[in-house]
Amino acid sequence: MRQRLRDLGFSIGRIPTGPLNAITDVPGVRVGHSTLIEGDGPLVVGEGPVRTGVTAVLPHDDIFYNRVIAGSFVLNGAGEVSGLTQVAEWGLLETPILLTNTLAVGKVSDAAVKWMTRRFPGIGTDYDVIIPLVGECDDSWLNDTVGRHVRSEHVYRAIEQATGGPVQEGSVGAGTGLITCDFKAGIGTSSRRVALPGTGDYTLGVLVQSNFGVMRALRIDGVPVGELLEPSMTAADRRLKNAGSIIVVVATDAPLLSSQLVRVCKRAALGIGRVGSFAAHGSGEIIVGFSTANKVPRVSSRMTATLDVLLDEACDGLYEAIVECTEEAIVNALCMAEDMTGPTGHTAPALPLDRLTAVLRRARAATDAGA
Repeated sequence: MRQRLRDLGFSIGRIPTGPLNAITDVPGVRVGHSTLIEGDGPLVVGEGPVRTGVTAVLPHDDIFYNRVIAGSFVLNGAGEVSGLTQVAEWGLLETPILLTNTLAVGKVSDAAVKWMTRRFPGIGTDYDVIIPLVGECDDSWLNDTVGRHVRSEHVYRAIEQATGGPVQEGSVGAGTGLITCDFKAGIGTSSRRVALPGTGDYTLGVLVQSNFGVMRALRIDGVPVGELLEPSMTAADRRLKNAGSIIVVVATDAPLLSSQLVRVCKRAALGIGRVGSFAAHGSGEIIVGFSTANKVPRVSSRMTATLDVLLDEACDGLYEAIVECTEEAIVNALCMAEDMTGPTGHTAPALPLDRLTAVLRRARAATDAGA
């Protein structure tokens, strides 16, 4: 049975989590998955095997008419989040955020347009057109990526089945065919409840689509787990050229401007680095974030809007929280994913939780003994 890091008895950081330790701890945020697992055996392009999917993150139910403040940061750009240019320019998010595999970005964007124009029929006539936000990671080691098996109905399903509450992690949705530090990974999530002096308590949550790194670089809570586990793994388990990518989605109910969300997103990169990413040449580390605290109406009789905004001096707690959240979300993706075999015998082993637990316990005991 797979378990999240805290269920194994370990935690990252000092800030308390939200009730679910998930991005859905931010009120109104919903997550949905559509998972495609079909076939076995040799790769036949167009037929499979298929190990891919779609994940949807919705800030709230009426994102087109009531947009939210957003921001982003690109650590290394060997990846894609289509629609990110407009987010960077306007500082607003007006569509769901969708995640999938690299060669499905166009199909997912097209399906998102279909879904949005059906739900909001004034798009393109009464109102501006929309540019959906679609992020990707390369799942071609475990999936018939060139066969492009993602269809519109899979996008619709991910959006329409999105819910609050616990979030499925590991080999689900857009994380179905993904690998991190040579171990099976995929979707992971975490949250923090941040008390900011003089302002109140706020929730910050992260969802990752994790697909980067090599085993020897893997670190968990500062422990060189990859170096310690690598001697016991077979040569087939170590893919030394796995550059990969990661997309991080950040949500918070703290009232932030777009420029402040950019600063939060930058700190998410520190959390990615803690797990073992060095932003390799062929890797894309892209972070997009939004705040649900303020709604910017599309239709208004006034040309002004009043926003609640934290002062910059109050944001340090959020900066610390995003680093912790991002690291733990990646680790949760690793802990929850199971072994997977894809085309032509390509495999990705699950992170061995028994050995992970033993390694972390020894590190903790050594730390306690030296204290």
